[in-house]
Amino acid sequence: MTTRGAVIVGVGGLGSPAAAALAAAGVPALTLVDDDVVETSNLPRQPLYAVDDVGTPKVEAAARRLRTRRPDLRITTVRSRVAAANAREILAGHAVILDGTDGLPSKSMLNDAALSLDIPLVHAGAVGLDGQLFTILPRRTACLRCLFPELPHEDDLPTCQQSGILGPVVGAIGLAAAGEVSRILDGDAPELANRLAILDGARVRWRVVELRPNPRCPACDAARGTC
Repeated sequence: MTTRGAVIVGVGGLGSPAAAALAAAGVPALTLVDDDVVETSNLPRQPLYAVDDVGTPKVEAAARRLRTRRPDLRITTVRSRVAAANAREILAGHAVILDGTDGLPSKSMLNDAALSLDIPLVHAGAVGLDGQLFTILPRRTACLRCLFPELPHEDDLPTCQQSGILGPVVGAIGLAAAGEVSRILDGDAPELANRLAILDGARVRWRVVELRPNPRCPACDAARGTC
């Protein structure tokens, strides 16, 4: 395990419950990355925040709450949006990345950055009543672009604003993602490497789809070129 532990990119509906779960599990160090402030609409589904936090940067409010629960937890906060230009500076040196972002461009960028840096990535996403997650082990397992070599246009995908988001769904996905992060930090094999877990919130049912690396994946090809 690296001294910097896990980095959570996006401390919202997915990252907030994941951070709380990882702190409770006893991880020694977390890096929290987000450029947003707490809004009133966040409170029903983001458990690290309260009314008094509205208007406060999420990373600051989350760190304060986590430190009250775990004074020994080493927390680094980065109030920034991760982009291709700063991804290496922010992410390098961590043992695992948890993707708590909510847009396809940012998820694709994190996928490519994780492959380039050779850092495991727990991909998580949710919209409406559905959620999904899987773990990417660079150069060993399927990545996001293995599933979608040609990324759909963002306008063709439903957004949280259009479809809504159910708090228990993002909470369940965030907790499951934290479990994968914990396994990696403990040196254990993640359960969702080459396996896509899908939550059907309407039926309260999980299913798992087996995955395989795509030999024509453009992201994996690019990462191999950096070796």
